[in-house]
Amino acid sequence: MSDNKMKRRTFLKQSAVIGAGLMVGKSGILRAGNSPNEKLNIAVIGVGGRGGGNMGNVSGENIVALCDVNGKNLASAAKRFPNAKTYVDWRKCLEQKNIDAVVCSTTDHTHAFVNVWAMNRGMHVYCEKPLANSVEEAQMVRATYMRNKGKIATQMGTQIHASDNYRRMVELIRGGAIGTPKEVRVWCSRTPAGGSYLPEVKPIPDSLNWDLWVGPAPFHPYNPGYVGGCLKWNRFWDFGSGQIGDMGSHMMDMAYWGFDLKVPTTCKAEGTEQNSDTLPIWLTAEWDHPANDWRPAVKAYWYDGGKKPGMPSEAFDREKLFKGALFKGDKGWLLADYGWRILMPKGNSDMTHYKSPKASELIPPPPDHSHHKEWIIGCKTDKKTLCNFDYSGALIEANMLALVAYRVGKKLDWDAKNMKATNCPEADEYIRKSYRKGWVLNG
Repeated sequence: MSDNKMKRRTFLKQSAVIGAGLMVGKSGILRAGNSPNEKLNIAVIGVGGRGGGNMGNVSGENIVALCDVNGKNLASAAKRFPNAKTYVDWRKCLEQKNIDAVVCSTTDHTHAFVNVWAMNRGMHVYCEKPLANSVEEAQMVRATYMRNKGKIATQMGTQIHASDNYRRMVELIRGGAIGTPKEVRVWCSRTPAGGSYLPEVKPIPDSLNWDLWVGPAPFHPYNPGYVGGCLKWNRFWDFGSGQIGDMGSHMMDMAYWGFDLKVPTTCKAEGTEQNSDTLPIWLTAEWDHPANDWRPAVKAYWYDGGKKPGMPSEAFDREKLFKGALFKGDKGWLLADYGWRILMPKGNSDMTHYKSPKASELIPPPPDHSHHKEWIIGCKTDKKTLCNFDYSGALIEANMLALVAYRVGKKLDWDAKNMKATNCPEADEYIRKSYRKGWVLNG
């Protein structure tokens, strides 16, 4: 067996052991140590929409604090958890002394702030995707977690990561089913609306604290078109990061887990004509990723707004494939989406080069097939989760870097350690964001 095959086998075995450590045995006691009956004291920041779903998924713990800038959302959540203290400002919420963990489901442009502040206070964090809204924010979230690694559990809310299909996909790739990895192409056909910042609408609803909704972003007057879900705000540069920030967090998760990607060394991107208010209607991006201990250097690609890669077989009508990931190796392809996967050997190749992993080597599902439960158990025991802020921070940094490359119109040579595009000093202004007076990222 080649060294690469041995390393891939080692990965599968290690993944099985790590996953098993998250599972609850018949005795009800976690193999990693502590009893799952010890409930966490959780603050839920952002309780409407997606936040309400996340709140429901952790409702078996002690919900001790609720926070939302929308008074109607807050009142509704308070009826469900009458013993929880309520807040409008998340900064005040994090001052509550008995909080063990935070679930963050705020608007995208405040995610990094909540994440960093909570981790600086020793709190476990579950955060909706994306973790951050700029390269600098992604790096700070990741670095803050790494300083606290082993003490806190973190998880980005890419819930589909908990699926069995993702695990089988990873086993096929890491086990050598497509041979030596070459590239991965990922796409989502959702198309944003584009346009300009919205005109002021008066009055601001009494139930909404608009100043706190805007938070650290440059101030824009109230318009109801900004409010009501990620598809409302994430098309605007000051509030979101478009489809590569939204669906890119989910879809690139397949690429990152399958090919074991970290931070890229180069990035280039192109899209529709630039608009100072809103993100591109379509975007394509390309990253170079260095070799690791089981595969050579690979390329990763992203397409959105209706752009798609070609298919290796005419049997697949790419126009009907709304989203997916196409992994290419020297012996074949793996085409996958959330709930399905298709393995396609190259040319006249057969599968004699591939040996399926043993049952003991399979990556086990998290408890109850729950992304949230994996995080909760990690909080109580060994602090290990699969979408921790080291893994997901690197993913989000790469996605945000693509937007920088798009804005400067150049291929970037990326020095992640120094947070510099070494060949493009003009990229600096897009790597970081400026914040309103009174708002501090590392608080």
